[in-house]
Amino acid sequence: MQRAARSLEHKALILTLVLGCQALAATFFAIDVAGDIAEAGLGWHLSIELGATLALVGGVVLGAFHVRSLIERGRQDQALIAAARGAMGALIRARFAEWRLTTAEADVAIFAIKGLDVAEIAALRGSAQGTVRAQLTRIYAKAGTASHTGLIALFMDELIDPASTLAEQGEHG
Repeated sequence: MQRAARSLEHKALILTLVLGCQALAATFFAIDVAGDIAEAGLGWHLSIELGATLALVGGVVLGAFHVRSLIERGRQDQALIAAARGAMGALIRARFAEWRLTTAEADVAIFAIKGLDVAEIAALRGSAQGTVRAQLTRIYAKAGTASHTGLIALFMDELIDPASTLAEQGEHG
């Protein structure tokens, strides 16, 4: 999550610098056009320059608003992800306690929920693949499911809002 926040700040800085350069260019052109109009009056050439300058100023203003909304949306997304991560962690802890998983089973279950396969879990835990398979079998039995996918689905079902899921099915069905 910190990486995403840094990435957002980095992108915001780059876009702000680009908008700053555009604002400087718009200021230069506005001063130049104003000086030219003061000297020679408003002709067709200066009318075009004035239009281009106003378009550049409008683009800078709209760009600034757009960058601001993107940054705000990114921050909101990060807050939602943090809340979901906390909710998922609390849900996992509650289910593991309910299922009375041992510490080793809980570790294996976390790795399984993260999508690791038996070989990867065994390597991370420094145990035999047969041990991990046996632990997964006990985890599935305690959870009342028969597979890795079923274990993940147990948590996803609780996190997905049933009302919105039914509404989406109604729209597509």
